[in-house]
Amino acid sequence: MKALVYTGVQELKWQDMPDPKLSEGDVEVVVEAAGICGSDMHAYLGHDERRPAPLILGHEASGLATTGKFKGKRVVFNPLVTCGICNDCLGGRPNLCAKREIISMMPRQGAFAEKVAIPESNIVEIPDGMDPVKAALTEPIATALHAVGVADRILWRPLAECRALVLGGGAIGLSAALILRSRGCADVVIADTNPLRRSAANSEEGFETLDPLSTSPDQNGFDLVIDAVGGRKTREMASDSIRPGGVIAHIGLMDSDDGLDIRKLTLQEVTFVGTYTYTMVDFRSTVEVLHSGALGNLNWVQQWSFADGDQAFQKLHAGKIAAAKIVLTR
Repeated sequence: MKALVYTGVQELKWQDMPDPKLSEGDVEVVVEAAGICGSDMHAYLGHDERRPAPLILGHEASGLATTGKFKGKRVVFNPLVTCGICNDCLGGRPNLCAKREIISMMPRQGAFAEKVAIPESNIVEIPDGMDPVKAALTEPIATALHAVGVADRILWRPLAECRALVLGGGAIGLSAALILRSRGCADVVIADTNPLRRSAANSEEGFETLDPLSTSPDQNGFDLVIDAVGGRKTREMASDSIRPGGVIAHIGLMDSDDGLDIRKLTLQEVTFVGTYTYTMVDFRSTVEVLHSGALGNLNWVQQWSFADGDQAFQKLHAGKIAAAKIVLTR
């Protein structure tokens, strides 16, 4: 098969690779569309020791199952592979499984390829006629849906009464904003340093946006802050902008530096919660939400071919992409 292989720092090659080997319980999926995630970019820049070259990246994908009970069906798949028997898995929190693995991270090859192997239990069939490109958004949107759900359970006020700040206008940040709005939160601000992304979020989806390099979010101005970046600067911004009694939901994994104002969080009873990926229930729910049209037309996606994937990564790294998400297609 052909695959887009990470071969070294800032180097990807569309080349021949062995077909995936199916372990017990696995099925083969012919990949039709796969999104580029921020974690793929971290690997591309040589910042992820868990993703050493050579490796097939990509874990946000849809395609056609060719084996197993879903044979002949178009599907999406949860890329998080868990043990299924630990207390976390059995207790409904498989995203916290100590033995979890994710495709595109050793030892599992990813989905920037013509074919991928995935456990059958991780597969969700998509509705007839659903665009495979939009179906490939299931994984990042499920991450946002999970984060909003976690925050909603902690907030002291209904979402419809809250003012929310989303840090980061990429796919997960924009998805979080769209989910907040679909659940009644009408006052949502998106902060992003990329003017192209700010423009797209404003013109395509109608969100208020700001450039945090020139305009600081309102101090103590938000009941909920969702940090979809996860860097020191965004944690400082979240600490400054959260209201007393508010909630900071931290999704991003840019770095592990400090940045939180622990004294403020303590004195003002601010809740800080980390949120990681999703459960299988979140994943199934996301497919339904996407298909229902509740998140809009999703015109913030740009398509590139797998063969030109290296160029897409280069433009993303240079900040020359307005789209919140690039999806590679065959």
